Amino acid sequence: MKAKIDEDLPRQLADLLVTRGHDAKTVVEQGWQGQPDGIVWQRVQNEGRWLFTADKGFGDLRTYPPGSHAGVVLLRPFEESRRAYLQLTEIALEQIDFEKNVGATIVITYHGVRIRRPEKQ
Repeated sequence: MKAKIDEDLPRQLADLLVTRGHDAKTVVEQGWQGQPDGIVWQRVQNEGRWLFTADKGFGDLRTYPPGSHAGVVLLRPFEESRRAYLQLTEIALEQIDFEKNVGATIVITYHGVRIRRPEKQ
């Protein structure tokens, strides 16, 4: 999987993904921090990467409908901490087959995983 880690998440998420064999880059390491969401979104889509984020705006299915992008993973912990985001990312890696869910919007919480797949045509 190719992933982009949004600026609102710790760098260690990219490290975790890389150790699991994925291609992960961060918004910060590419110098995109502080850019408007629309610009970051377009750049991530141009690269064909899954976006890992805590920004609820990217989980808006009306604005970013499943199938209109490579994929979104929205991490929703009880508390905002590096540990919590890493734990939710571990859950995602254990429970999701990213290749079978390309284009999906996936919300990860401690209560479970919700996957909104693209509508079949």
